[in-house]
Amino acid sequence: MPTDIALHSVEANGVTLNVATAGEGPAVLLLHGFPHTWRLWTDVIGDLARDHRVIAPDLRWLGARSPEGGPGESPESGYDVGTLATDAEALLAALGETSAAVVGIDAGTPPAFLLAMRRPDLVRRLVVMEALLGTLPGAEDFLAVPPWWFGFHAVPGLAEEVLTGHEARYIGWFLDAGTLGQGLRAEVRDAFTAAYTGGPALRRAFGFYRALPDTARQIRQVTARTRLTVPTLAIGAHPVGAALERQLRPIADDLAGHVIEDCGHIIPLHRPQALLALLRPFLG
Repeated sequence: MPTDIALHSVEANGVTLNVATAGEGPAVLLLHGFPHTWRLWTDVIGDLARDHRVIAPDLRWLGARSPEGGPGESPESGYDVGTLATDAEALLAALGETSAAVVGIDAGTPPAFLLAMRRPDLVRRLVVMEALLGTLPGAEDFLAVPPWWFGFHAVPGLAEEVLTGHEARYIGWFLDAGTLGQGLRAEVRDAFTAAYTGGPALRRAFGFYRALPDTARQIRQVTARTRLTVPTLAIGAHPVGAALERQLRPIADDLAGHVIEDCGHIIPLHRPQALLALLRPFLG
């Protein structure tokens, strides 16, 4: 991780975001997923910061930043893709950026996509990884046996009640599975676990899953009237593979797809050099 990385608290769209920045140059906005924080990008920030201003926020109410009013609160709404895309747009404005490449993985992919659909004047390049875009056609094979945790997380109140006190074991399962059993070094694993420990933290995390029907509806609405015109790179690994590229193909004007072999879901930490080999020429 570069020594010149800086952490900021930034007001954007009515919430306070914890944001890591590094480097100078054209902006690159990095949006993480579950169960991650901005530290998901630890192994690629240094390389990207040579030529770019890297901006890596924690998604609202995740990571190091709790909701306004105290750590015990878990807001009822604000987990849908439209809100997250507005957060990203407001964050760029707050940091004085009028153009950015946007990179999203997992839960960060839908807001990255929606921002590019809404603001092609703002998003100069789009990279999306290891996620699905609502119920758009193309992912039927993947969804034939959907991930078991989607349903578990979606039941209001259940997952956080069952998992409180067992967070390290549960989060660790995702981190091990997401690196094909390789696991993560202790400091990153510990940071992720700390961010999702306690009932309120878990409730906020699962709020994004409970908002998936709203997210799917918003994606259907925007794709019914708008095409994706921003140059886009769809990157897959295990388990999503090429499903995201297939969803994007009918609606994108300029799309490249790539699947990284022998790579788990947590691409930036499992295969950072393979990811950088794709990002460097695409971001230009």
